[in-house]
Amino acid sequence: MEATRIFDLPKRQLEKFPNLPMFVSKQNGEWKSMNTQTFLDRVNEISKGLIAIGIQPGEKVGLISENRVEWNMIDYAIQQVGAVVVAIYPNISDNDYEYIFKDSSIKVCFTSNLDLYTRLDLLKTKLPSLEQLYSIDEFENTISWNEVIKKGQEIDIIEVENRSAQVKYEDLAFLIYTSGTTGNPKGVMLSHKNIIADVIACEYSTPLDAYDRALTFLPACHAYERTIQYLYVYMGISIYFAESMEKIGDNLKEIKPHMITAVPRVIEKVYEKIMATGNQLTGIKHKIFNWAVEVGDQFILEENQRSLSYDIKLVIARKLVLRKWYDGLGGELKAIVTGSAAIQQRIVRVFLAAEIPIYEGYGLTEASPVVAVNCYKRGVKIGTVGPPLKGIEVKLAEDGEVLIKGDTVMMGYHNLPEKTAEEIKDGWLYTGDIGEWVDDKFLKIVDRKKEMFKTSGGKYIVPQQIEMKMVESPFIEQLMVVGEGEKFPAAFVVPSYSNLKKWAKDNAPEIENLSHDEFQLSNVVMKKLEAEITKLNDNFGHWEQIKKIAIIPNEMTVEGGELTPTLKFKRKIILEKYNEKYNEIFG
Repeated sequence: MEATRIFDLPKRQLEKFPNLPMFVSKQNGEWKSMNTQTFLDRVNEISKGLIAIGIQPGEKVGLISENRVEWNMIDYAIQQVGAVVVAIYPNISDNDYEYIFKDSSIKVCFTSNLDLYTRLDLLKTKLPSLEQLYSIDEFENTISWNEVIKKGQEIDIIEVENRSAQVKYEDLAFLIYTSGTTGNPKGVMLSHKNIIADVIACEYSTPLDAYDRALTFLPACHAYERTIQYLYVYMGISIYFAESMEKIGDNLKEIKPHMITAVPRVIEKVYEKIMATGNQLTGIKHKIFNWAVEVGDQFILEENQRSLSYDIKLVIARKLVLRKWYDGLGGELKAIVTGSAAIQQRIVRVFLAAEIPIYEGYGLTEASPVVAVNCYKRGVKIGTVGPPLKGIEVKLAEDGEVLIKGDTVMMGYHNLPEKTAEEIKDGWLYTGDIGEWVDDKFLKIVDRKKEMFKTSGGKYIVPQQIEMKMVESPFIEQLMVVGEGEKFPAAFVVPSYSNLKKWAKDNAPEIENLSHDEFQLSNVVMKKLEAEITKLNDNFGHWEQIKKIAIIPNEMTVEGGELTPTLKFKRKIILEKYNEKYNEIFG
């Protein structure tokens, strides 16, 4: 069968891949699978329940949960009765919850656990549209989602089929509220057509075969992970849910996945863990490890540009060290696909040298979301996000802004017609990203148009390029460039506490026993960071070089309000929060 609505995908999967373990989760220490028929039966039970509790076509239903099979059940169940899914991040602020619920008029909401249920229950007085709240996990003093399923037993499946038949290809499927680096979140309206078009566009670039295994751990409310999970269903890939972020390493070895999707911060953490393990080695083993990493740092993908002597060193480095990295990730990976933000090119080079197939891509929620990706079918170029997907048109405006046209472009922003008209003109989506072409084929994202700024001398500063280079230092955890309208660029720096502690043991024992904040804010750490930045400044023009820094002792987080759920800097909020440090730099 042809899939024209998102909820057609599991039915198509049942027809094409009837014996597939569709979703696999760990229960009581064992991996337990759910086949497609069982999943569809559960989806239909929930759909009947939604009809029973009064959900009408076009009404908004909230879904707040971590990544789990029940999330997918509810997602498909809402869609096939013609309602609209509003899936929300579990870790946003109460103010954002209040704004989203009011903007979308959510009538019914499903939460996954007691903390989320209690939080929403306490907010109910500020959420006038919310009539019913349910919890997936059962606790005292909560209303279980099983109550919805029980009420649905009185509904005939024909009513679900009738509702499904009325849903059109062009209809609104869900709202995804962008995390927003400034101001309130914006509700991106995506249709069945938008998502199905992106799934089909992605298929060609995905190096998987039916019945392969994928490990998922990003929140499914993230547009990227959500579309990729739909892609897995379309291609007949078994989806395994990681137990937690802490257990990903164990799960990789147990599952031996063929594909994982990750944001750069997760990959950076994996790389840091590998490096920390290598640094614990002593003697000749430590020297061999460091030598192999140096070989990886120099990796060039194009074989005709590598010397014979380098290729010999690469073979030896792989045999002694680098191949073990691939084996540590399960040993069967066909792809790690990273997106949402730029990844350090150094990590990409070293991973590719280790034969870990890592592909950087690009997309945005407003484009459903995947736009371009590196892949061996159409080409790989380190430092770019690859060629645009088949069926998606990309061009650059005169100022370098990336413009997109195709069936994947959103319907618009919910309740924001003027904002929609600003960003979609003559069918082209104005992304706000600045790009350039490499070799007339590969798209490179330079920075966000709104995040570029000028110094008082009129020179343009491109923060993202500088930030990505600076965090290649093992002693810098996070760095945000500041200085709009000032004489020079500067930076807020979060030091890498663990790496600096190891460094201090041999180089600065006088600060080793200080408290965390005293250590991070010490003059010794300041001088070490300044020395690191001075070295890395050589990669930039004089006007771009970081002249001064201010140390922020603790990591910037989503919970602290400094990052979006997709781990981008909320620059305005960070500047407000650390205004005193800004004034210390610029007076």
